[in-house]
Amino acid sequence: MAKTHPPYPPAFRAEAVKLARTSGKAIPQLAHDLGVSEQALRGWIKRAQIDAGHGQPGELTTAEREELRRLRREVKVLQQEREILRKAAAYFARETL
Repeated sequence: MAKTHPPYPPAFRAEAVKLARTSGKAIPQLAHDLGVSEQALRGWIKRAQIDAGHGQPGELTTAEREELRRLRREVKVLQQEREILRKAAAYFARETL
């Protein structure tokens, strides 16, 4: 089973991306120096590029992803509330007959 640990703080990620852009070191070496996986560092760099507006068409920024996540949760709650109201209306309609 793979080792897991808490996510790295955003400040650490931002500093790692800044180092990757300015240090001139290769990503594998920088990842080793920082104690993170190459895959994680590459993901942070890609996410920073997307957030800066340099991603592929259709890729969502971090803010857009958070908004989408929030809206999906909201839709789920509203669907549950609608279902409860539908069942309540059907129950009370049977009571009045």
